[in-house]
Amino acid sequence: MFQFEHPQYLYVLEVIPLLAAFFIIARQAKRRLLRKFGNTKLVAQLTPYMSRYKPTVKFFLLLFALTAIIVGAANPQWGVKRDKMKRKGIDVFIALDVSNSMLAEDVAPNRLERAKKFAENLIAEFRGDRVGFIIFAGNAYLQVPLTTDYAALSLFIKSANPDLVPMQGTAIGDAVSLAYRSFAPENKKHKALIIISDGESHDIEAPAIVKKAHEDGLLVFTVAVGSKEGGLIPEFVGGRRDFKRDMSGNPVRSKTDEEALRELAKMGEGGFFTLNANSELIREALRQRISSMEKREYEQNSFSEYASYFQYFIGLALLLMVVEFLISFRRKKPLVDRDLFQV
Repeated sequence: MFQFEHPQYLYVLEVIPLLAAFFIIARQAKRRLLRKFGNTKLVAQLTPYMSRYKPTVKFFLLLFALTAIIVGAANPQWGVKRDKMKRKGIDVFIALDVSNSMLAEDVAPNRLERAKKFAENLIAEFRGDRVGFIIFAGNAYLQVPLTTDYAALSLFIKSANPDLVPMQGTAIGDAVSLAYRSFAPENKKHKALIIISDGESHDIEAPAIVKKAHEDGLLVFTVAVGSKEGGLIPEFVGGRRDFKRDMSGNPVRSKTDEEALRELAKMGEGGFFTLNANSELIREALRQRISSMEKREYEQNSFSEYASYFQYFIGLALLLMVVEFLISFRRKKPLVDRDLFQV
């Protein structure tokens, strides 16, 4: 298994494209100044030994060296020893609604971002349990199967957006059915599903699917995002920010359907919550309710020893800096002013 020992250092990589953009802008500004100074061909004749390309090569060598240093500081590691451990826990799936209605801004910054932040924080409440992640809109898709790799889980939650689902809608029933199929068949009473949605669903089959899944031991919890008053759904039309409109051209107001979500939670004998400013209380209530379930023993293979490979990236960085140092800014012209026929 591959991992970074210090993944937080990778955020520094964000400066790399900024430095490249700054260099390109500076080069263009320099060329404009040279054009103001005089004829470009005449300036080139006045500086015959000044290379046009070496400054760019030197800069990007240093940029690649900096990239290698940052990756080396994060310390890439590969697992070399795997141990088997027995644990007890609950299997939990988080199903996140990524339909366009979740972009409504009746809660800041919008429903989807609020839901994603809640889901990320919710993972911390289930340390020791196996957690999976599902996204749904018109269809449901398994993003992360049941796992204890919470870092990967958090990464998939952060990247969730409506563009990942080709068909729009709010197919809660599909999400429940997918979660139900993703649990181990022998697991009859150690599993839970947390649905985070605005409930704006036209899925008439969802209640029946929830009821059937609960009969097989699945507890279903629902968390409503948004307000009853609703909000407009932003979208970009012709490069300009507008709002989703109906056939008459009127803005569509999306309202949270708490009653539908409350009914699903009742059928799943889990619990219904409304996501508000005090989300910590909701996370605590979910943790207590799910932790009270009978825990299931399972065997987990995990790496106990990792080999580090930072030295290769640091070595590459040193090599690139040495090469950059040996390259001069001057253009070599070995044949200039030399008579090849002179004895």
